[in-house]
Amino acid sequence: MSGVVTGDAVVLGLQPARLPSRALAIFIDLVVVWIAYLLISVGLAVATSSLDTAARTAMSIASFVLVLVGAPIAVETLSHGRSLGKLACGLRVVRDDGGPIRFRHALVRGAMSVVEILMTFGIVACISSLVSERGRRIGDVFAGTLVVRERVSAARAVPVPPPPPWLVGRFTQLDLSGVPDELWLAIRQYLTRARQLDPVVGRGLAERLADDLVARTGTPPPPGVPADAYLAGVVGERQARDARRAFAATASATATATAAGAPNAPHAAVAAPSSAPVPQASQAGPVAPSPQAVPQAPATQRTPSESTPPAPSTGFAPPA
Repeated sequence: MSGVVTGDAVVLGLQPARLPSRALAIFIDLVVVWIAYLLISVGLAVATSSLDTAARTAMSIASFVLVLVGAPIAVETLSHGRSLGKLACGLRVVRDDGGPIRFRHALVRGAMSVVEILMTFGIVACISSLVSERGRRIGDVFAGTLVVRERVSAARAVPVPPPPPWLVGRFTQLDLSGVPDELWLAIRQYLTRARQLDPVVGRGLAERLADDLVARTGTPPPPGVPADAYLAGVVGERQARDARRAFAATASATATATAAGAPNAPHAAVAAPSSAPVPQASQAGPVAPSPQAVPQAPATQRTPSESTPPAPSTGFAPPA
């Protein structure tokens, strides 16, 4: 874990991304951006073939700036630091204090990437990432950002402590739909490291997080409940709801599979052999079959002409 520390002396559980993963993410982004740039350039060349040389040059420069520089800035701003390459590699750009980046952070990073990545083929970015303790390039230093890993293995994940027993089930009616993921992340990081903080600093941070949570849910905590216990109880309620939804989805899938296999039961019953006992022959002799067991052909009445066919006429008379 990194030594990222907020202004409130809270050590964040962030793992900085190293050079190999960052290089792979940048390579994916560059491939996508260059493909888009080439397609747009071909389209503009066809569309502006009737214009003069100055107009075509201006259009090519504008397309270069908008696609290779403006598009990454817009993507990082709208996705809060998750470009296509970073999303594929499990990375994310955050501020130094662990919060999501904004337009000004993405703008500084994008402007510096022209020199670090495009003009020097990534050599400057690689050198600065190797020299930096947390793997930051020059754009990250000027923007005050950090590239961290979002997907951490379960062995490294720190579990959230359970809420006090007397708070279990007291937040079942709380509306949690308006709480953003950033606030959940901040609450989780506080709960996993509350024992490592100074008591005064930890109490103040818990109160601020509780106020933000109350503002999102619209329901104040019960009287006499401390802020840290309130946060633990709400997080425990969210985990319980997630577990119930997962169990309901599993039960629904099982019921659907059972219903899909149910129509085959009558066919199996018809195909199964009869369990009635079969009569066996005794020592005295074979048992005569029952009249009901041997089906009889329906008897039909025939006329004499039908029962005895006429003899064929051959012209030969037998001797007397």
